[in-house]
Amino acid sequence: MSKEEQETPNESEAQEKPEGPPKSVLREYFESFTVTLVMAIFGMTFILQAVTVPTGSMQNTILVGDYLLVNKFIFSPGGNPLPFLPMRDIERGDIIVFKYPGNRVRPERDRYRGPGNPPLQRYQINYVKRVIALPGETVEFRDNRVYINGELLPEHRVIGEAPNSISALEVTEFEDRDPNAKWTVYYSESTMKAVERGQSVIRDDYEFAVQGRVMTVPPDNFFVLGDARDYSEDSRVWGFVPRELVIGRAMFVYWSCDRGASNGDLFGCITHPRLSRIGKFVK
Repeated sequence: MSKEEQETPNESEAQEKPEGPPKSVLREYFESFTVTLVMAIFGMTFILQAVTVPTGSMQNTILVGDYLLVNKFIFSPGGNPLPFLPMRDIERGDIIVFKYPGNRVRPERDRYRGPGNPPLQRYQINYVKRVIALPGETVEFRDNRVYINGELLPEHRVIGEAPNSISALEVTEFEDRDPNAKWTVYYSESTMKAVERGQSVIRDDYEFAVQGRVMTVPPDNFFVLGDARDYSEDSRVWGFVPRELVIGRAMFVYWSCDRGASNGDLFGCITHPRLSRIGKFVK
């Protein structure tokens, strides 16, 4: 039997099948770019998102000028984790990124933000805060302390004074660290000294869960606070955060720049990096 006769049908078909024209370099680059773009859009839509921090409400945990990577996939929708996916419900202590829910008690405060400051736009601004109280829990902020269901929430409290909204807080230890505290919060010296003297610290803009106003967190809502307690506009001012407005959990700082040195300029942010902040996990 000749060599030609020994060829199998599949081999014959493979030899007879005409080959297409070779791909050009431009086409290969275009296909690679398209696949990469589709994967990037999918990832930014469902898994990860990059956000920047414009205010000092989370100093020193997060600094102004930090650029954060947010895990959008970690929290299960509706609080019901699927057993076959690495998801969980939102927990106390999580630092979450969410859409600003708006001040439903005094909406006029969203329209007036002071000279040179634009009005806050509901659902269009990303906020970063720490989850303090969960659905169904009672919460009260009294004398620079937080009470959950009538029990003191263990937090490591220190004095942190900031000369401006850009600089890190200048920290001074105020009390011994609570062994059960899992995070540190910062208060101004003036309010801490006032509490020491037995004075009540009351601010006109606080409306929710402040002294004498114990509140229950509604279903599918969360009570959040900034770690820089005296410099934070949070749930004490505008209320609870609905679950559907939560984008995800802040993971780590992928870039950070000195906004003061860069004068807010994009190129200046590139040329004035804070290298010690890059790669820092947020917790």
